Amino acid sequence: MNGHRTVALIVAAGRGERSGSALPKQFASVAGRPMVAHSHAALAGHAAVDAVVVVTGTDQFHAVQVAVGPVQCVAGGATRRQSVLAGLESIAAAGGADRVLIHDAARPFLPTQVIDRLLGALDSASGAVPVLAVADTVARCGGALGDVVPRDGLVRVQTPQAFIFSEILAAHRGWSGDAEPTDDAQMLRAAGGMVAPVTGDTMLEKVTYPDDFAAAEARAAARYRVRSATGYDVHRLEAGEELWLGGVLIPHDRGLSGHSDADVGLHALTDALLGTIGAGDIGTHFPPTDPQWKGAASDRFLVHAADLIRARGGIIDFVDLTLICEAPKIGPHREAIRGRMAELLNLQEDQVSIKATTTERLGFTGRSEGIAAQAIATVRIPEAG
Repeated sequence: MNGHRTVALIVAAGRGERSGSALPKQFASVAGRPMVAHSHAALAGHAAVDAVVVVTGTDQFHAVQVAVGPVQCVAGGATRRQSVLAGLESIAAAGGADRVLIHDAARPFLPTQVIDRLLGALDSASGAVPVLAVADTVARCGGALGDVVPRDGLVRVQTPQAFIFSEILAAHRGWSGDAEPTDDAQMLRAAGGMVAPVTGDTMLEKVTYPDDFAAAEARAAARYRVRSATGYDVHRLEAGEELWLGGVLIPHDRGLSGHSDADVGLHALTDALLGTIGAGDIGTHFPPTDPQWKGAASDRFLVHAADLIRARGGIIDFVDLTLICEAPKIGPHREAIRGRMAELLNLQEDQVSIKATTTERLGFTGRSEGIAAQAIATVRIPEAG
């Protein structure tokens, strides 16, 4: 798969009237985050995917950015086919690609192994789709139950679907059928391309109706494993320095000294988050010997750790920070710190806890020589595959 430019296209332009949600279903919460965020994280975090494009309504661009972070958005059309074509044309205008993955946001849980199988199949085919065998009896039904349809050779087709970019673009541009196609693979077949089936996954079941959300939550619960990790940090108080705690500038006669802005709270929480995925500590990613981090805002470190978790398909459930100092008093600033940390981590405020304590004038914190912080983070990480 080396040497190929691969772009993923997520179709999230629908209104989701059948879902029963007050929001368009791509923004409805599943397993603790908007549905579109799950598949975006899986595709953006895959080593073979170079870029991700989201096709959505022009009035939903901001909602997409809130859900997944910075991403290229393209205005969709009146039908799914028109939306996919708009996405393909935007990729072509930006220089094109060798391969494209086209995925529906309504299938939030995307195993890495399915992406691997799809891209591998493009070595010998123009397109590839994940499929599952039909296990239930299939029958025709009108006013009454009709004849059984033989299941031999029948499969359920899922997304993402993978294609040689130039061929699926040509198939879309040349489409002249009267009926709207149900998926992109049928368009490629109609243009003479061969589509290879690969093994799909039950995690890719589509979320359409209200009952589907409960089923999706159950699948997610079975897939994810809870992890917790702690972080601890200390910085010295010195005159002439600014005092940053939890991403908030605190008025005080002294500030914390360090290579960056020395935000002891964000440093402890960054280490806790990194620990949940076994990704080392803050010094691993931002060495104090590197001049580019001199005076850097520590919120960059925290967001980096959160992005690493989400690139793994992980969900940050809760964070707890304890600040240990005699002064300044944290109480007057608690809600500002809580709000800032929730903003940085894209969490609700009730998912963030801020506490403060003293050491009864014992030790370096008791002598007001410095401030310490300890943090714990609880996340859910999907099992591999």
